[in-house]
Amino acid sequence: MKFVVPEEREAEERAWAVVSAAYAEREPVAWPRRHWQPLVAVAVVAAVVAAALSPPGRSVVRSVRKAVGIETAEQALFSLPTRGQLLVSSRSGLWLVRPDGSKRRLGRYRDATFSPHGLFVAATRANQLVALDPKGAVRWTLARPAPRFPAWTGTRTDTRIAYLSGGRLRIVAGDGTGDHVVARAAAVAPAWQPGPERVLAYAEGRSAVVYNTDRGTVLLRTPPIPEPVRKVAWSRDGERLLVFAPHATRVYRNGKVVEQDDPSDATLDTDAAFAGRRGHVAAIRFAGVSSNVFWIGGGPVLFSGTGVFRQLAPSPDGRWVLVTWPTANQWVFVRTRRRKIVAVARIAQQFGRRARVEDWCCA
Repeated sequence: MKFVVPEEREAEERAWAVVSAAYAEREPVAWPRRHWQPLVAVAVVAAVVAAALSPPGRSVVRSVRKAVGIETAEQALFSLPTRGQLLVSSRSGLWLVRPDGSKRRLGRYRDATFSPHGLFVAATRANQLVALDPKGAVRWTLARPAPRFPAWTGTRTDTRIAYLSGGRLRIVAGDGTGDHVVARAAAVAPAWQPGPERVLAYAEGRSAVVYNTDRGTVLLRTPPIPEPVRKVAWSRDGERLLVFAPHATRVYRNGKVVEQDDPSDATLDTDAAFAGRRGHVAAIRFAGVSSNVFWIGGGPVLFSGTGVFRQLAPSPDGRWVLVTWPTANQWVFVRTRRRKIVAVARIAQQFGRRARVEDWCCA
């Protein structure tokens, strides 16, 4: 027999009445941009506080969780919706996910990336850059202070890994030799431009720098944006460069801005990425208590939901984009053309807390 707290239902209704009344009477405030991270976290903090107060409060939280997320979501990641394999990091370590849904834990690593053809993995831990095979066997290590954000490029016979260490951008050959410093750089993942030349984009405060590693020359330094750059990325054809910040996103082609997005102080973008087979830019907009995935430059909203969407991860073939939804403990795969949704629940139970997609490779 289920135990019922006396007057639990009435307490739950009173709690909802208090919360809804307070929300309705709130005074809209244009928050300074430096407060965007607390704004994103407020819904989660409120839920934790409510859960800690009383049994009725915990009942309210359970009701909220049931209302957030896609009800028909699969209870496990049984397979990927298209070809390729995922690298997923979390508090429990680094996971390799194959198209059929099978998973292998590679070890206690954090930032990670595939080699150009998906044959190997570069990852980081406390003071090492590590190259692994898909079974988790270590091929080589390189000791460096707190390495972050490896990015691997090249052919089967000539590859290079860019990464950050000690506030500097460094490059090492795919066999672990020839490590050297390139420049000072912000703590943002660098991005190799697709194509025959070894061209790299990285963040430098409020600007992005495009650097030819073979010639040792700077090809482009973008004009400063109003806040520090949080992400740089190339389109699949290598013709456009995305420079992302929560309140200032720019897309460059031949050094000129061809698209941009500047959310108001009351909203923010949590991520942006090239998505779709034509390589348009999709972004996540957080406003109030909900998030939307939309196309910069106009077009239909791809996906909407209550709470926080954290990350966009496009598939290698450009047909799908993965939306991470920590509020609902779900991932949502969205087909960008002839829209289709495939949702997966219980992400934390499968991968560990704070699961993040590190890479999706290769078509």
